[in-house]
Amino acid sequence: MIIQYRQLRAVQVVLILWLLLSFNLQAAPQPTILVLGDSLSAAHGINEEQGWVALLQQQLRKSNYRYQVVNISISGETSQGGLSRLSRALEQYHPQLLILALGANDGLRGNSLKQLKQNLERMIKLAQQQKSKVLLVGMQLPPNYGVQFNQQFRSLFADIAQQQALPFVPFLLEKMARDNGLFQADGLHPRAQAQPLLLEVVWPALEPLL
Repeated sequence: MIIQYRQLRAVQVVLILWLLLSFNLQAAPQPTILVLGDSLSAAHGINEEQGWVALLQQQLRKSNYRYQVVNISISGETSQGGLSRLSRALEQYHPQLLILALGANDGLRGNSLKQLKQNLERMIKLAQQQKSKVLLVGMQLPPNYGVQFNQQFRSLFADIAQQQALPFVPFLLEKMARDNGLFQADGLHPRAQAQPLLLEVVWPALEPLL
């Protein structure tokens, strides 16, 4: 009887330990990738599940990465708007990685490039203070904004990435910018069929960070 009792107790202990381990594994939160961008990341004009951010979540699953993607991108967002929202988002989601893809609307509106740079740097600092890695995504403007302004705008992102030693995507629309057929009627926003090309631009810079 004593031997049977001890054997039963041993089985019970093993079962309890197994249940606790299973519970902890299931309860462990998935690491989070936070995407903070504008209409280019918010799937403007198309279904949300067709956007490159939704495709990123699919790519992560296919590649057996356990990350969940949280997209807080808003159409029309500027760097100032993103800065005003970022602290709360960092506290809410505690992301391991921030994809920062803002600045296009600042440029299109002719906003101060000095202010844009300061806003981006402040967002990067906020994320790093929360132990989040940052992937900076750059942008370019249409040629009608002038050679000098375009050059200053484009260089701004590269300068920040170099100064901060950040992983960097120079131009989100790199693979489609010269194909007018991949843009919606407004000439600014990518169609659904162009979204995989945006992901192709982001993925090589992102994957080493996972």
